[in-house]
Amino acid sequence: MVEERITDGRRIAELLASELDGREDGPLGSVQVTNADRDVEPTVDGARAYDVTLAGERIARVFVHDDRARLEFEAGQDVAAETAKELELRVRPKATEPPRTLVFVEHGAAVKRGSDVVQAVCRSLQTDSSE
Repeated sequence: MVEERITDGRRIAELLASELDGREDGPLGSVQVTNADRDVEPTVDGARAYDVTLAGERIARVFVHDDRARLEFEAGQDVAAETAKELELRVRPKATEPPRTLVFVEHGAAVKRGSDVVQAVCRSLQTDSSE
């Protein structure tokens, strides 16, 4: 059996978009992939591929690097950081104003874990808004 590990940042971002867009129920049911740049080319610093929105509000942006994709959370940063650590994804804060949380999806097999981080953030935001 040949194991092929997907490490192309653009392909990882495409798989993540499919995972997020493909859910119709649960916390991801209201998530949309928006403002997609279909011609995006990976860069060393990461090129913006698309936005992730929940109920019309952007919660994260996805960037592509040569060898990975990066989620940059604008909402639910603490939940994103905690969940990513639990799922063994590389995570770090970004010292900007307002602050961001970066979650790295470094291969195709990690896409499901990346979508689980988005799901946890959505769940927390939906809970916060209903209180």
